[in-house]
Amino acid sequence: MKKLFAILFITLSFNAFSQNDAKALLNEVSQKVKSYDNISIDFKYTLENLSENIKQETKGDVVLAGNKYRLNILGVTRLFDGKTLYSISTEDEEVTISSNNEDEADAITPSKMLSFYEDGYTYKTDIQQNINGRKIQYIKLIPIDSHSEIKNILLGIDANTKHIYNLIQVGKNGTKTTLTVNSFKTNTPLSKTLFTFEADKYQDYYINKLD
Repeated sequence: MKKLFAILFITLSFNAFSQNDAKALLNEVSQKVKSYDNISIDFKYTLENLSENIKQETKGDVVLAGNKYRLNILGVTRLFDGKTLYSISTEDEEVTISSNNEDEADAITPSKMLSFYEDGYTYKTDIQQNINGRKIQYIKLIPIDSHSEIKNILLGIDANTKHIYNLIQVGKNGTKTTLTVNSFKTNTPLSKTLFTFEADKYQDYYINKLD
């Protein structure tokens, strides 16, 4: 019985340490991100579902400044100026305009990509890997909401720079999405119109207003 209590105490102590350790690292990442005026990221995005025999890979880039962003992926530019979201498809010659709809619980959107973990998850330290000479510490996050479509998320953090290296999200339906950061630049000079929708450029486009 004493041995059982000892094992239980060690397990509980380790779990508490793991969670505190994870929280401290996530706080460092959050503080680092919030210290920048803007962030520019090039990334690779992979979606896999083995049971459905699906594997898709694509590249994209995003510029973030406060709650504004400009995201390019799959031939579509998503521009959010802080109030309105514009989805611009040059292939379809269409612009979809809507109020920002980023309050969906499971949506890890560009504005939340580097801070989504601050609310709604329990977390603990997971494996550590050496990737191309970089020490990547993983934090495992599990949604508090039992109805979430997300099973868990592994957030890989560069232990040296305290920047996010990758994000691996596993859905309850077996779908795994991975976002890997290829380049991470901060405080670069930005055009004053980068987050502005310039309607004159899209006069020949079909304008679809959702609101």
